Amino acid sequence: MAGRYELLELIGRGGMSSVWKADDRLLDRTVAIKVLHEQFTTDEEYVERFRREARSVAQLSHPNIVTVIDRGEEEGRQYIVFEYVEGDNLKQVLERRGPLPVRDALIFALQMARALGFAHERGLIHRDVKPQNVLLNDDGQAKMTDFGIARAVDVDGMTITGTVLGTSEYIAPEQARGQQVDAVTDVYSLGVVLYELLTGSVPFHGENFVAVALRHVNEPAPSVLELRPDCPARVGLLIERAMAKRPEQRFRSMDELCQELQACLAELDPVSEEATLIARPAASPPARRRESRQRRRRGGILWPVAALVVILAVAALAALGAMALRDDGGGGSAATNTPIKLTGIGAYDPPPGDNEEHDAEAPQATDGDASTAWSTEEYRSGLSSLKDGVGLVLDARRDAEPSTITVSSTTPGFTAEIRTGNSASGPFDDEVSDAMTVRERTTFELTDADSRYFVVWITEVPPGTRASITEVTAS
Repeated sequence: MAGRYELLELIGRGGMSSVWKADDRLLDRTVAIKVLHEQFTTDEEYVERFRREARSVAQLSHPNIVTVIDRGEEEGRQYIVFEYVEGDNLKQVLERRGPLPVRDALIFALQMARALGFAHERGLIHRDVKPQNVLLNDDGQAKMTDFGIARAVDVDGMTITGTVLGTSEYIAPEQARGQQVDAVTDVYSLGVVLYELLTGSVPFHGENFVAVALRHVNEPAPSVLELRPDCPARVGLLIERAMAKRPEQRFRSMDELCQELQACLAELDPVSEEATLIARPAASPPARRRESRQRRRRGGILWPVAALVVILAVAALAALGAMALRDDGGGGSAATNTPIKLTGIGAYDPPPGDNEEHDAEAPQATDGDASTAWSTEEYRSGLSSLKDGVGLVLDARRDAEPSTITVSSTTPGFTAEIRTGNSASGPFDDEVSDAMTVRERTTFELTDADSRYFVVWITEVPPGTRASITEVTAS
């Protein structure tokens, strides 16, 4: 296309357009290209809507919004070129894993709210907020896409008489009635998305678009707190307010919704930097972190220059005393036993494995409940006879440097080690602990474990058994 883009693979198809993974030969990069279906090329309504999407999103440079790179026309076919986001959309994650941990759901909702608030400040209402329109990149960041029916704030929700745009499962009551939409219309839809992230299901179902839309207009949504008992009451009230039938009863803006989401996160995890998702300080350069660790391992004490002129015997005795303090945990080290929050996000099962190993159970290994667990498959002839290993992937949500990771299990006897990687999807090639036989509670001592992503890499399971991990903690 355009003498520049080579279409490689069809990765999505909707009622209006198809999306292709493509190679940008001019800049040697992978991109995504949305192409308007051929049957709409002579329909000015659809062509103009497609062009409007390109113009609208081109204004939006935000870390949680997919970037528009180019647009054009090829043999009468309209196309838009976007940045390529490698990863699933939020709907696919829900279908694979089921309801998300409360904290993860709030973080995704906050990222979406920030993106939508940014668009609202520039006069654009999305009007089709749903998990399918949220892509997740390798870092687990949400990126809003598909502003195909976005309209300016002062434009009615109906594009032509009798036609209402949007997706019925997430549609606001005023949008379903064909009335004017504004920022709080997207607030309602985002409330529905958060409801689904927490419960695994949308609040209203029906046989067709009209049946579902009417339920949004007339019926109160089932209580999130009844379907998700571990959900804090404040989060339940947030969703109830966001999904109020009357627009004036909702949050007045996305900024106001963001503030309440941040408050919910802070109450849920008050000691975490991520609880409020405020800007984090820049990470220390790896070389300096390694230098700092080396100083701690040597005793963590910088001797005054004057001590060097003291007789050699006294200096040697002082050094030995410092080493003894370090070895006995007597305070010579700067290390502290601070908990590091880890979240189970999936399994790592590279070839010859099938790329999944009870992924939906992964959050149960970090939920604080010893009665729930993530487990491997049962290996009748032992794990090592089939593949190199399989692992539980853990996300610290930021760069962290744990000195220990503790694994609890109800199936002791399997062999594991801790590894790190640069991506949630692997590879995990950096071994940061020795291999150990896991007992009911086993602590792995880590070395050079500077990473965001960790994996409990299981290399052997006794024949006819499986490995089960009930809890993983780090400090």
